[in-house]
Amino acid sequence: MIVIGLTGSIGMGKTTTAKLFAEEGVPVCDSDAVVHDLYQNEAVGPIANIFPDAVKDGAVDRDRLSKILRENPAQFPALENIVHPLVRAKQDAFVEVQRGNGERFALLDIPLLFETKAEARVDAVVVVSCAAEIQRQRVLSRPGMTEEKFQMILGRQMPDGEKRHKADFLIDTGRGIEDARTQVRAVLDALQKRKS
Repeated sequence: MIVIGLTGSIGMGKTTTAKLFAEEGVPVCDSDAVVHDLYQNEAVGPIANIFPDAVKDGAVDRDRLSKILRENPAQFPALENIVHPLVRAKQDAFVEVQRGNGERFALLDIPLLFETKAEARVDAVVVVSCAAEIQRQRVLSRPGMTEEKFQMILGRQMPDGEKRHKADFLIDTGRGIEDARTQVRAVLDALQKRKS
């Protein structure tokens, strides 16, 4: 089985690209969805110990947590030390299930793939990208997004150019969904050939 790592900066079209892989029959583990689940389960207690104001009604309130971290970015490592190992355990379990199912591919959608050194755990890295002005337009049109929030997120992510340089495959989402779908199919074909 080939494990694909999918990454890309905010607003580059990573979520849409992950769906395109899923439509081609590739099982996808969405790290954001995993974190969302953890914020209602295993991560609640450990986060409450460090960020008591971020927990409300027995779950982590993402908006409150985001506000705390915006006001004190030095707290990010404390949160990452809780969340990253839990996410990694879920990803590892997902990969084992797919391997047991006899899948040809499994995809890990990891926003901070390079930042967390997760490239060592995958067989190929696919970076999703687009022009900076398209990225900016997409991000700032999101509900609740501000320029300040956008810059804070970008500041925590490896620059797009560096990600592109480290990629095994690049998918440009700036030319529409059907073009991206063609690129996804080309990646899967290339990986299949590499395997055989």
